[in-house]
Amino acid sequence: MSITIIGAGLGGLTLARILHVNGIAATVYEAEASPTARTQGGLLDVHEHNGQPALAAAGLLEQFRDLVLQGREALRVLAPDGTVLLDEPDDGTGTRPEIQRADLRRLLLDSLPEGTVRWGHKVTGVRAVGQGRHEVSFADGSSIVTDLLVGADGAWSRVRPLVSESTPDYVGTTFVETYLFDADTRHPAATKAVGDGALMAPVPGKGIQAHRESGDTLHTYVSLSVAQDWFDGIDLTDTAAATARIAREFHGWAPELTALITDTDTAPVLRPLFALPIGHRWARVPRVTLLGDAAHLSPPNGEGANLALLDAADLAHALVRHPDNPEAALTEYEQILFARSAEEADEAARDFERCFGASTPESLLALLTGAE
Repeated sequence: MSITIIGAGLGGLTLARILHVNGIAATVYEAEASPTARTQGGLLDVHEHNGQPALAAAGLLEQFRDLVLQGREALRVLAPDGTVLLDEPDDGTGTRPEIQRADLRRLLLDSLPEGTVRWGHKVTGVRAVGQGRHEVSFADGSSIVTDLLVGADGAWSRVRPLVSESTPDYVGTTFVETYLFDADTRHPAATKAVGDGALMAPVPGKGIQAHRESGDTLHTYVSLSVAQDWFDGIDLTDTAAATARIAREFHGWAPELTALITDTDTAPVLRPLFALPIGHRWARVPRVTLLGDAAHLSPPNGEGANLALLDAADLAHALVRHPDNPEAALTEYEQILFARSAEEADEAARDFERCFGASTPESLLALLTGAE
């Protein structure tokens, strides 16, 4: 039975790896031209109850631990004037170690046999061709037919329409991404504000979040709860003008916080946030399924990558248990997936409201300290 995975993100690669460990071959098709075609985002906190067991099933937990950035579980919450509202150092007892997403992806890629991932294969269409098989067409004019198809291709999945008419909706908030390099020497005030790990400085409708990453880098996500067209009049290629306009939304804030916007060493990048309906599910469609954001895209709360890893592990284990009955495997997997996804999506929406809603930062502090 041929198994085709669309998307070489963390979920798709973990699925391929766990299948490989269990003697089952799969092929991953990825639109990107190469593993280094674009940056892979920032830090991930990989949790001991979902992400880490998936890496253990992949036989990569020890290698993962070697790549963890020590001290990055520290967390600070600041008021707009720079007052410290919460300061939690990383004392080594945390259960959510931080790793660069690119490092984790490279670990997974290096664990797969040569040729498992086919780069430069952007999917342009998928269709059923009978007997549970599907044809996948690519932008280069080629196509393949597969016995089992898995959509691990993110928010705008090309595979999802085979099973669901749902599409993601804008949640009303956009992140603006910036970077400060050589931060210790070039941006000492901002570095002190961020601390050793993560910084959160939210007020209702907006906020500044940042991580201290590897290589003396500060990675910032500025959140603005605005309509998507709010940004239409901002020329993001004019970095100085664009960051000055965005920083005006934070007039009066401490300069060490606004410097995370105005002192950026890269052009600002918009990251509008989208989500699928809570409880998104579909009727069983022969020999096709989804995992990760393709299945249950939610507002960010630190669980998205972990859930993609766990989805991959659950699907792989189901296929291992039912090697001659893929429909039994997919049915078993989706029963687990749908129940978990509904609960996690509801929790993500509530966490997002605590972080960015009308009651923050009080609701955020209550969440972080367990005072709710």
